[in-house]
Amino acid sequence: MAITSEMVHEYTVDDDERTVLAELAESAAVQLYAKPEAVVDQILEMPAELRHRLLAFADDSPSGFFLIRGLETGSLPETPTTHGGTVLTTHVTTGFMVLVAELLGSLTGYADEKGGDLVHEVHPVRGEEQRIENTGSVAFDFHTENVHHPLRPDFLALLCLRQDHDKVAATRVASIREAVSYLSPEHLQALREPAFDSLYPTSFTRGSSGQRPVSPSHPVLFGNEEKPFMRFNSHNTKARDAVGRAALQALTEALEHVSRDVVLNPGEMVIVDNHIAAHGRSAFVARYDGKDRWLRRCYSLRSTPRWTEAMMDRPRVLPSLSGIRGVL
Repeated sequence: MAITSEMVHEYTVDDDERTVLAELAESAAVQLYAKPEAVVDQILEMPAELRHRLLAFADDSPSGFFLIRGLETGSLPETPTTHGGTVLTTHVTTGFMVLVAELLGSLTGYADEKGGDLVHEVHPVRGEEQRIENTGSVAFDFHTENVHHPLRPDFLALLCLRQDHDKVAATRVASIREAVSYLSPEHLQALREPAFDSLYPTSFTRGSSGQRPVSPSHPVLFGNEEKPFMRFNSHNTKARDAVGRAALQALTEALEHVSRDVVLNPGEMVIVDNHIAAHGRSAFVARYDGKDRWLRRCYSLRSTPRWTEAMMDRPRVLPSLSGIRGVL
């Protein structure tokens, strides 16, 4: 489904705002590591309309995603070709991620994922084409982020630095608030039962041997019947019986029915409500020539339990699941 401004929260930055935001972002990227509390000053200086629109989106969004267009991408090196690490620690695009994540909640990383990095590089890596991960280039079906985790992100943001060569790779988004009308009462009831298990994603198990761990049992849908929330990964969430499997198939079809393809241009950011919208990626062809598709990703969490913060080895990085599993 093609997207229009009537369908989704959207904001296009004008020339004056672009200059202001770039200055704030450059400052925020530095402050994040030097004096994190100072980021509040940059947030308060963001263009008022953009700030208000983002907060309105966070409060309630049937589509589950928000688009910002026209951001500065600055000077860029070649697209990375290996997994892990970042070359843009204090880059202007890091600052944009900080501003958005901190406005909506708190920029958050996971000790078990990518070494706790707060901003993730999303680009193809040779030899990992088939991985259902951000280093792959095959289609990545609908999922909510970190489905296995008790402290899942409330929001995630994806900022495009480069498109793929053929300009066909799309970020696919599908809202449960829009899909729910395509599900039968029987399927809805089944999806609300705590009868589903989710494998840990491969991004959390790199370097591990043996079978991937499985989450405690959970429902796929929860909350208000008319405005449900979703916890689902089409690759990793499994049902225990035929009723559950049929319900998951129906959910997959319903999400496909309402899905929207967002082909991001450089300087465009999509923010996804991780409890309302599932997201995915269409396939593309990587060339590994330094000009491949390159996005940056971050997570935002509205509230972190105090005891969890006390267990953090680093600010903003949630402790390993082995330390908190069984508590949450």
